[in-house]
Amino acid sequence: MKLRTLSAVAAISFSMFAGSALADGRIAAALDTPVAAKTKVVAGGAVFVCEGAECVSAQAPSRALTAAACKALAKEVGRVAAFGGEAKSLDADDLTRCNASAKDVSSLASAK
Repeated sequence: MKLRTLSAVAAISFSMFAGSALADGRIAAALDTPVAAKTKVVAGGAVFVCEGAECVSAQAPSRALTAAACKALAKEVGRVAAFGGEAKSLDADDLTRCNASAKDVSSLASAK
């Protein structure tokens, strides 16, 4: 009986705590200005690979789908036009917060 109870508790605990780990998914960001070279950026606990006008994290934790994570990305690669995953995308207000301290890459793009 104790073994069954212990097994049931372990199964419930696993499902409660593994839920966030199993919720990892793809997050993509569309950039206003393409990056000059392939770049890796860590933001919100996710590793984004930026190439051209897109940054993608293939295995991002759900906590990475926030304006704060978007802001951390924008500080490194410039203004973000869209930021989202399969189930959710940031709205206009979140994108405004995201881009509040974005890296200025316009001078880099015009220098080419």
